[in-house]
Amino acid sequence: MEPGTRLGRDFYIRDVLEVAPELPGKILVTRGTDGSFIRSQITEVEAYRGTDDLACHASKGRTARTEVMFSKGGHLYVYLVYGMHWMLNIVTGAENDPQAVLIRGLSDCAGPGKLTRLLGIDRSFNGEDLVNSKRIWVEDSGFKPECKTGFRIGIDYAGEYWKTRPWRFFL
Repeated sequence: MEPGTRLGRDFYIRDVLEVAPELPGKILVTRGTDGSFIRSQITEVEAYRGTDDLACHASKGRTARTEVMFSKGGHLYVYLVYGMHWMLNIVTGAENDPQAVLIRGLSDCAGPGKLTRLLGIDRSFNGEDLVNSKRIWVEDSGFKPECKTGFRIGIDYAGEYWKTRPWRFFL
């Protein structure tokens, strides 16, 4: 996969519902432990939109866990679920407006826990700035696919309204 242009801060500091549908088709680049680069096309994401969205961690308020979500867009929010799977999220929006996009799938890996395991993403990536990181970033290859939408997965706890928002975007 040919290198593209690294996305800048302006891409991320927009509303999550603008950023999320533009991420499928973009390239997630990570540096392997051997120094090589792994380039994977993002194929599926979900949007989580701030304190009002009962499926969003920020709906419970500002905590040590969610602090990075209150950063300006472009930082990573990485957390552990079920004590075993790291979840990779990209913070969007302005500072103090907690929004994030969960990366659910890549061209070579489906499932948010599987992709972090494949790429070696763990807690050490929490707070990483995609704009200037040397080990992870997102590139625009110029490919503009048409996305499909669907309901977010695994958020029944948030109630009918929030679980039926068409905020999952996929190729």
